[in-house]
Amino acid sequence: MTLGVLAVLAMAFVMFAGFWTDWLWYRSVDYSSVFTTTLWTKIGLFFVFGLLMAAAVGVNVYLAHRLRPPLSAMSMEQQSLDRYRMGIAPYKKWVLLTVCALVGLIAGASASSQWRTWLLWTNSTPFGTKDPQFHVDISFYAFDLPWFRFLLSFGFAAVVLSLLAAALVHYLYGGLRITSPGGRATAAATGHLSVLLGLFVTLKAVAYWLDRYSLAVKSGNLRSGDWTGLRYVDANAYLPAKTILFAIAIICALLFFATLWRRTWSLPLIGFGLMVLSAILIGGLYPAIVQKFQVQPNEAAKEQPYIQKNIDATREAYGIDHADVTDYTGTSGDAKEKLRSDADTAASIRLLDPNVVSPTYQQLQKVRGYYAFPSTLDVDRYTIDGKEQDTVVGLRELNLEGIPQHSWINDHFKYTHGYGMVAAKGTTTTASGEPDFTEYNLPTKGDLGTYQQRIYYGEQTKQWSIVGDKSTPEIDYTDDNGEKPYTYTAKSGVGLKNPVTRLAYAVSFGEPQIFYSGAVGDDSQILYNRMPKERVEAVAPWLTIDGDSYPAVVDGRIVWIVDAYTTSNGYPYSSRTTLGDTTADSLTDGQRAVLAQQNQVNYIRNSVKATVDAYSGKVTLYQWDTKDPVLKTWMKAFPDTVQPKTAIGDALMAHLRYPQDLFKVQRELLTRYHVTKASTFYSGSEVWAVPNDPAARTGKSVPPYYLSLKMPGQNDQAFSLTTTFTPNKRENLSAFMAVDADAKSPEYGAIRVLKLPSNTTVSGPQQVQSQFNSDPNVAEKIRLLKGGDSEVEYGNLLTVPLDGGLLYVEPVYVRGAGTNYPLLKKVLVSYGGQTEFEDTLGQALDAVFGSDGGEPVTPPETGGGGGTEPPAAGNPTVAQALEDAQQAYDAGQKALKDGDWGAYGQAQKDLADALKRAKDAEQQAEKTG
Repeated sequence: MTLGVLAVLAMAFVMFAGFWTDWLWYRSVDYSSVFTTTLWTKIGLFFVFGLLMAAAVGVNVYLAHRLRPPLSAMSMEQQSLDRYRMGIAPYKKWVLLTVCALVGLIAGASASSQWRTWLLWTNSTPFGTKDPQFHVDISFYAFDLPWFRFLLSFGFAAVVLSLLAAALVHYLYGGLRITSPGGRATAAATGHLSVLLGLFVTLKAVAYWLDRYSLAVKSGNLRSGDWTGLRYVDANAYLPAKTILFAIAIICALLFFATLWRRTWSLPLIGFGLMVLSAILIGGLYPAIVQKFQVQPNEAAKEQPYIQKNIDATREAYGIDHADVTDYTGTSGDAKEKLRSDADTAASIRLLDPNVVSPTYQQLQKVRGYYAFPSTLDVDRYTIDGKEQDTVVGLRELNLEGIPQHSWINDHFKYTHGYGMVAAKGTTTTASGEPDFTEYNLPTKGDLGTYQQRIYYGEQTKQWSIVGDKSTPEIDYTDDNGEKPYTYTAKSGVGLKNPVTRLAYAVSFGEPQIFYSGAVGDDSQILYNRMPKERVEAVAPWLTIDGDSYPAVVDGRIVWIVDAYTTSNGYPYSSRTTLGDTTADSLTDGQRAVLAQQNQVNYIRNSVKATVDAYSGKVTLYQWDTKDPVLKTWMKAFPDTVQPKTAIGDALMAHLRYPQDLFKVQRELLTRYHVTKASTFYSGSEVWAVPNDPAARTGKSVPPYYLSLKMPGQNDQAFSLTTTFTPNKRENLSAFMAVDADAKSPEYGAIRVLKLPSNTTVSGPQQVQSQFNSDPNVAEKIRLLKGGDSEVEYGNLLTVPLDGGLLYVEPVYVRGAGTNYPLLKKVLVSYGGQTEFEDTLGQALDAVFGSDGGEPVTPPETGGGGGTEPPAAGNPTVAQALEDAQQAYDAGQKALKDGDWGAYGQAQKDLADALKRAKDAEQQAEKTG
């Protein structure tokens, strides 16, 4: 007994620990209302529907027992049942309570999972748009219909369970007989069961009525692809069939109820048989005949009005209805001199690929082994020297694998945070091919000014930490003078002063030392759920979170910016898409997360912009789409959790951008829904495809690229998100798409699509890459670059509209020759079928457009290449090192042209040594003053 009591208490405390730690966490992030609203909604649904189910089954069992015949028939069947009746008799109440409790628990648990459906229904906000078939507001399909469907399924479950339980009791006590002679059921049993069957048929009638509306959101297939909404056969066969079946079901239900007076099964059974036969003939056979003999012979004409409804609804639901599709020749007749001049202003070509250069950041700016950068960096915008510049940024986050010596104290108390942002210009590199850093070193310094550099919350920060107690200081970072201790000062964690709280976390985390370790003091607080994505998901469980959070320095703080979406699967006529499949590309294989793997939706809005403070972990949600009815509904359900759009400051607004995952969903839909004419859509002649990434060679889609460019009709460059399209099952280019991604721009979100002629010969990304690889001159240069142990890595293949044609630019990196990280060594440029491969972008553009003279070669820059500031000119050691660096660079360029790879490798080593000597001399000069 003692062991049993202890086991029950232990299980109870484990359950309490999970609940208690969750409550403490929500309270620590100031979103306790989300926890309580969700909790009370689940509890309310659990008890209401659990009690309803228990009452339904219990009442019918009780009635069946009360309506039992006073004397059982003298038959072998009843005699064999006597022993069961006698065995149950002493425990009838307990059996009834047990059965009711069991079905109540199951029903309550099922109902509690519908908390989202309940909150959407009770807080429903009109869309202000009506569907074209039934002319009811779309909110009915998005918010009301799912709840009605749940109520209907619950009703069916309650009636079926009650019917089975009542029939069993009637049989056990003689009200129903199977093998005995005479009547098969008593009058009381007949009336009772008939009422339950009448309720079942009544619910079936309701189901038929709701099925009419469900036709507007049902999925299917059409010749042109996946389909959502009514087709010709639905509107002209299924819809009237559902109405007729509804009427038949009502009549059938009345016949069952009539047995209370007639005491005969004949009429209701006949009616039920007719209903089943009608369902087969009217609901199945008749629509098949209509489809076969009316629709198929002239499907295009019959389906055209319904296809048009699908096109209009899909474009509206995914926010692509305002996409500006314009014709674009794909070729230019301008003089080469004009093309060369315009190429400098058409775009700020980003040569630094955030998907390639992370190892370079690691090598040059990691500084300590216990720091690391993500495998994919981010593109942002910062003002440098008075000009807004596309910038590749990354945070130096904590890398637990790099901790010198692992221990419980080191892993959870000492090494707790990362340190500093590193940034480099996106459009230029140093002469040696290294990033041109604008923010560098540890602690970081550069163009971003003073800000809180410690990073306690990040994309790579998956470990929990205990901080805040001065008796156990953390390691801030180490330099030549040793460790820099630090104690966390924010109050974002959960305090561990209370021993019950410590025990609860010890149980929840499976870490008993949290409870008894002397390193946990009165001021200690535990930090967990430290990844920005999971923090936003926790405080706003009704949102779908973008797969790529990105950091920015805003008002003296590093904040993670997280895009979040509201979605629905109930937008009538809008085609569905699986978010996980649509947002997958060549970077989502281990580098970035996909958006909601199995989530099928047919409506999406980027309704919320969220921020997570990298130091304090504070989560702030901002309303971005002020018209979205789904967000308005959730804001009514969870008041005061989302800040108004006006609360976004200018500093934060400067870093907000159009989200990649939404763009990928929209571009996938635009492969078919750029067509607005039903007949063309049906024929499928204008279907596009998103090309595979030619550089990654994974067979997956090319990711979209952020790029500042000037689209036709624009006077200035705009920060944009871009992609290309190819014809279905072909590799030439069919269209180029860009969306204004700058949140400050009045044209933010404007989608522009340049559509090339269907007979175009303009090369697509795969063809450009193939031309590049097959060009003999290029192949020879690549062979030289691959000499020794070097590897060649291809960067993002950028596409830029230029005076009627399309310019392709691809940076080429080399890993090796004394370095184990990629350095930019060559640039590929292709325009109008002509491909050039040169040392710099300027030289490649000159070669393509026939300019006289190339871009002058600049000497090595040390301001960003090695993560140091420009050395003092008056230092003779530095001056000599720079002179050696220039000589090494010149020697390397000569060796490259001569094809002497051994000399080139040695020159690169000499260059690296000279730059290092310059850096060391500068640091020594700083120390000595």
